[in-house]
Amino acid sequence: MIAVDPDLLHRLVAEARLAPSVHNIQPTRVSLSDGVILLQDDPARRLPAADPNGHDVRLSHGAFLEGLALALGRAGLAIADLVLAPSGAAGPIARITVAEGAPDPLASHVPNRASWRGGFSTADAAVGAALARLAADQPDLTLVSEQQAIGRIAALADRAGLFFLRDAGHRRELLQWMRLSKAHPDHDRDGLNAEAMALGRIEAFGAGLVLGPLFPLLDRLGLAGPVTAEAGEAGSAAAMALFHRAEGEDPLVTGRAFYRAWLAMAAQGLAGCPVSVLVDWPETHAALCAAHPLPAGRRLVNVFRIGVPAGPRRISHARLPVEALIRPAS
Repeated sequence: MIAVDPDLLHRLVAEARLAPSVHNIQPTRVSLSDGVILLQDDPARRLPAADPNGHDVRLSHGAFLEGLALALGRAGLAIADLVLAPSGAAGPIARITVAEGAPDPLASHVPNRASWRGGFSTADAAVGAALARLAADQPDLTLVSEQQAIGRIAALADRAGLFFLRDAGHRRELLQWMRLSKAHPDHDRDGLNAEAMALGRIEAFGAGLVLGPLFPLLDRLGLAGPVTAEAGEAGSAAAMALFHRAEGEDPLVTGRAFYRAWLAMAAQGLAGCPVSVLVDWPETHAALCAAHPLPAGRRLVNVFRIGVPAGPRRISHARLPVEALIRPAS
């Protein structure tokens, strides 16, 4: 076992914090106990409307854990022993002891992984080969690349999104985590900022109105669906990637695989965007599984729209400072 010191922990967390989390809420906190790394939950970081049972928060903890494993590899280290606490248990989520190790090839793609919510290029001749390599490398992904099927999934996503937006609590919670102006004090720290959502200044201002005071009126007029639809961007995707894992798996373990699958897309030069509403709404979840049956014993966890971005892509990560993620040693 190698004892982790505060300086090393700081470097590890600086990389691990680039892992994805639901609504970019960043719920994981880290501390040291006699050289052992402890992952802890921040109970203030919750999504009671969008994630009432805490599944997505625990999955986010798993993604952070995988980010930590990748950061350890870049430092010539590895997880030697990992003890996971069951969901709802008091105390640390995970205890991690460290030993010598080697870099993981996916670690080099961590800086380039980010959600792409814009349209995709339909003229990239290499995308078919990239999708084939991704499918061969990632048994957790079922790729749907037939254009009519992509269009149907995109339309389902718009229906699911509108279903959740019609819930006032869900809409308020989403707006709470959106950073639609650079003047927002947390614009570069957490949540979903306008740049990450591919919104210009005017579009961001309009989104605040549409999802806020104007939504009930727009919905009564039948306009809420058209103005919130993303089928145009989603329909241009090279593929829809259905991410699935074993039934009954701990979301912490699922979160690690989720992050790796997303990094595998980046390794093939593909950008992706999760379309979680497709899985969260039982109606679209069932429709997807009926149209694209999963292997036996697997459950659908998320869906990505993936492809080569149609325009320039500026990658930035709004993240809390490392100091906010590290708790005092116990």
